[in-house]
Amino acid sequence: MRFGKIEKNEEIIKFNLELECANCNKKVPGGIKSGKKYFESIEFNEELNEFKKNLCGICRDRKRVQIRN
Repeated sequence: MRFGKIEKNEEIIKFNLELECANCNKKVPGGIKSGKKYFESIEFNEELNEFKKNLCGICRDRKRVQIRN
């Protein structure tokens, strides 16, 4: 998954995160790519902390269905 900003011809940083769904605690794949400049920024850390609060695909889809009904 691409994360954050990657500029044209910029070096790409690849890393893995140990992620769990904020709802069901199921492990979520955490293979992420980001641009080197963005990877070293404060904005990156803030966005990463918000991203870790996300739901897995199953819980996210359930939530969408509940909102529609």
